[in-house]
Amino acid sequence: MSFEEIERPPLRHVDKYVRAECPCIKTTRFTIALMTCLGFIISFGMRCNMGMAKLQFENGEVKYNWTVAMESAVDSSFFWGYLVTQVPGGFLASMYPANRIFGTAIACSSFLNLLVPGAMMLHPTVVILVRVLQGLVEGVTYPACHGIWRFWAPPLERSRLATMAFSGSYAGVVIGMPMSGILTGWISWHAPFYFYGLMGCLWYCFWLWLSFEKPRQHPTITVKELKYIEKSLGESVQLPMPTIATTPWRAMATSMPVYAIIVANFCRSWNFYLLVLYQSAYLKHSFDFKIEETGILGALPHLLMTIIVPFGGMLADYLRRSGIMTTTNVRKLFNCGGFGLEGLFFLVVAHVTSPMGAVTALTLGVAFSGFAISGYNVNHLDIAPRYASILMGMSNGIGTIAGLICPIAIDHLTRGQISTATTSSKMKFVLVLAALLAVAFAAPSTLDGAKLQQALIQAGADPEAASGFLEILSGITGVLNVVVPNIAPIISAVKSG
Repeated sequence: MSFEEIERPPLRHVDKYVRAECPCIKTTRFTIALMTCLGFIISFGMRCNMGMAKLQFENGEVKYNWTVAMESAVDSSFFWGYLVTQVPGGFLASMYPANRIFGTAIACSSFLNLLVPGAMMLHPTVVILVRVLQGLVEGVTYPACHGIWRFWAPPLERSRLATMAFSGSYAGVVIGMPMSGILTGWISWHAPFYFYGLMGCLWYCFWLWLSFEKPRQHPTITVKELKYIEKSLGESVQLPMPTIATTPWRAMATSMPVYAIIVANFCRSWNFYLLVLYQSAYLKHSFDFKIEETGILGALPHLLMTIIVPFGGMLADYLRRSGIMTTTNVRKLFNCGGFGLEGLFFLVVAHVTSPMGAVTALTLGVAFSGFAISGYNVNHLDIAPRYASILMGMSNGIGTIAGLICPIAIDHLTRGQISTATTSSKMKFVLVLAALLAVAFAAPSTLDGAKLQQALIQAGADPEAASGFLEILSGITGVLNVVVPNIAPIISAVKSG
């Protein structure tokens, strides 16, 4: 059937008055990317609310009798639920419209965010319950996002569209930290929860208007764009959706390359949540910044990362599209460069004593790690677009364990007091550990990934990309061979100190 013969969906009532498009963006697929980005901005902005509220509690505005163990449970409770729905979210996104799953998850989490202030006035157990529910509904967002791009992202635009959407995760922290700090300082600790809850509900209304599962279901997409998307994707979008029985579980579960992408996700998640949960408190206690200042300074690293992530995606697509570098070399460059530079600057943060030096090194380290997103985080779509949402659910699910154990581990190491007077050596160890994790995305260079590669190619993967993913490992192993011998003595010195 030719494109001219495709039966277009009828216009909805609202489409007769206002077209389902963003006036500032020319193409429908980038409108979807922008709206997905805004959804992540709200989602990750909500995760900054609790940290600022706790700082206000410490100032004595509200009676605050939580123990360290109770506080750790509240901090990690979100990830208890978030972990559970990762893999199920991948299957849901392959069985039902991924755009509906993504939007409903953000809307439900926003509604639950409105309940947090009331829960905090009752009992920590109630707070834990609400945050577990938030984690359960938000756990499907990342797999659903990859499910969206299965139908909307042309192969040579995958990096650009995916990183544009994922940049909302970091933009959410950029906006969420200072916004939560300002609202908490100027109004009340309740304000950030209500603000983000209402913004999420408003966003959902626009999402229902602008998002569609597939391009051919969009009532106002141009024929030119529809042709371009469907021709570039070819027959891959016509393949039946995977089921539990047809998914190559054995090939995935017994192959180290899959574990490599999981390790990368875990390492990146650990450092990300370390900063989200403890960056403001560390700056406040170590360098005596005010709450409003910690929010603004804490947002700087994520501000640069918000810029670098989509820029890295555009650069990666340009290098591939122009033939300057193969997919193999592009992924290798962005992975090694992003993780390596993050580890280097985190080592600087661990040993610097001046406020300006700490903020500068922290900002640069987090910013450069954004290049790695154009490597491992897009690779799901490269090696197996048909299983992208399931692979993302697996890798992000294991990565979520970092968010679950990070607050428990850090509170144990610092005894709940992140201050230079009592725990400077322990915080130095925490930062050195973060640096080590940044370059821990590696596996033995003798890995035999042939079986996985063949299974993924049979499932519809790009042969070059599947081969390239295996070659990434050897490059990162080379980085570890240089970095690890130099980090080990530092860790030993920190422990003994």
